[in-house]
Amino acid sequence: MPSADSPSRSPERANVTVREVAQAAGVSMITVSRAINTPQQVSPATLDKVNAAIQALGYVPNLMAGSLRLSRSNLVMVLVPSITGSLFGGMLTALTRSLEAKGFQLMVGQSGYDSPREDALLRAIIGRRPDGIVLTGVMHSPQGRQLLKASGIPIVETWDATDAPIDMLLSLSHDAIGAAVSHYLRDAGKTRQAVLSGDDHRARLRAESLVRAAVDSGLPEPLVHYMPAPTTHAQGREGLRALQRSGQGIDAVFCSSDMMAAGVLTEAAAQGLEVPRQLAVMGFGDMEIAASMSPAITSVHVDGAAIGAQAAEMIGLRANGLRPAQSVVEIGFRIVTRDSA
Repeated sequence: MPSADSPSRSPERANVTVREVAQAAGVSMITVSRAINTPQQVSPATLDKVNAAIQALGYVPNLMAGSLRLSRSNLVMVLVPSITGSLFGGMLTALTRSLEAKGFQLMVGQSGYDSPREDALLRAIIGRRPDGIVLTGVMHSPQGRQLLKASGIPIVETWDATDAPIDMLLSLSHDAIGAAVSHYLRDAGKTRQAVLSGDDHRARLRAESLVRAAVDSGLPEPLVHYMPAPTTHAQGREGLRALQRSGQGIDAVFCSSDMMAAGVLTEAAAQGLEVPRQLAVMGFGDMEIAASMSPAITSVHVDGAAIGAQAAEMIGLRANGLRPAQSVVEIGFRIVTRDSA
């Protein structure tokens, strides 16, 4: 019996070890390690026994100790401008599932739309030495690019295009999207096109490309109205009124998000405008709201799930000392035709 002056540990504060878990489950210590780190390599029956032992003993794995021995963190970080709405939801879901199957955990950071915030997040992330970083966009500050290049961490840039990727790139041409939308509207007989756009880099690329394509087609130069990103339903209503105040008649509006397009539809209905005869409305992202609105919104679809799965595959290969067959992969888009245009 310890004396009153000697230190003691209460049972609930004792550190349970892997050895104790292995003994309770009737398996080896390496099997316990596999069950924790790569459960897909363990049979379901064995996994059930190990998990039961872990739960009964209250064991919490020391993930830092394991990652230091393996020089791996088993973490992948992803930065998205915003987690509101669901534009990046498909990518995040696919990333999570695909990385979990490879033994990684995903952590999400919200960078906003300005470089200083992204740079601060990058310093914090790189200091934790994740096994990979997935970035939204290719527009980073010079300091941010230097941090990423010097880190040696596998990097996947997504949702944008560049001739000088930091490491790996899932390329999406916003110039091509803007031109395709203008041509679509032109072919539908809409000659007085306009754009309601967020003020972020990728949305601006789409807006500027639509303007060039319309002018090249011999149409009047489209009106463009920029609003702070991320864009909202209320901005769609306000934006349509702003376009109308210009005094130039418009017969089509391309919005930088489906949420903004929904706001345009709401305002058009309030004004008694007939959609699409008097005003065609298009969005971007093909979010759930696009199909559920009345009229349903014609939108630009980008396969976010494919981006997430491909990014996970690239990170998984690099984490195991391999390189993907292609370090730059083109991600396409398509226009989903619905009642609004």
